[in-house]
Amino acid sequence: MNDKLHTSERTREFNFTQEHFAKLSALSYDHTGIVVQNNKYEMFYSRLAKRVRALKLSNFDQYVAYLERHKDEEFTHFINALTTNLTSFFRENHHFVFLRDKVVPEYASAGVKEFRVWSAGCSTGEETYSIAMTLAEATEGSKMSWRITASDIDTEVLGKAQRGVYPLERVESIPTPVKKRWLLRGKGTNAGMARVSSELQKNIEFIQVNLIKPFSFQHKFHVIFCRNVVIYFDRETKQKLIARYADSLVDTGYLIMGHSESLHGVSSEFVSLGQTIYQKVT
Repeated sequence: MNDKLHTSERTREFNFTQEHFAKLSALSYDHTGIVVQNNKYEMFYSRLAKRVRALKLSNFDQYVAYLERHKDEEFTHFINALTTNLTSFFRENHHFVFLRDKVVPEYASAGVKEFRVWSAGCSTGEETYSIAMTLAEATEGSKMSWRITASDIDTEVLGKAQRGVYPLERVESIPTPVKKRWLLRGKGTNAGMARVSSELQKNIEFIQVNLIKPFSFQHKFHVIFCRNVVIYFDRETKQKLIARYADSLVDTGYLIMGHSESLHGVSSEFVSLGQTIYQKVT
């Protein structure tokens, strides 16, 4: 076993072996496509130890057995414990500028009646609401309406996204005029918080989606945002997911990825436009 895996063995509340790590990592990969590297060993333990405590189990042998017996009820907690949800409003702002200045005018001039965006891996909603604010202002005065489908595998962050309530420090990155228009500042017991306008929320649907399972939607999308998601997947899983994204986009639709992600050697169904923006090839 890697010596690093022994570093805090004596200080742990529960014994956590390489065998436990391997079994739980395999379950993570099989059900979510997420590859857990050895350097995540301590994080894996600390997050899942909370589940062992919550279930009043004595050790990780019992937790592995419990997870295998009660997949339907426990797997949501397992996934929620493993996923990392770092996000912010208007992160990688050039993507929203591209959406506003290039994509929306293109489809509006083509006579599209309803513009559809999928925010895949939406986390706590900052990306989704950044898209919504951009679309609301970019389509103002046009005949084109818009809808956003926002999805995540983690039900806890989906709940937060759907509520659309954030501490004031989280919304500091939103331009002041945009903030004043689309956010309501809390008062009294809600002081220090801001809530997203219902005018935006009415155009957004939040749903749970496991990206490694087959998915289909009633309508195709003009743009898919999938940023900082595929970095957790291996090559085979990436290829399958990107192929499904291509099927979910209209012809010449756009796929927007995170700054450290690339489709090079992964898919021939998209052409790079730079800045991790891709367009579907027809």
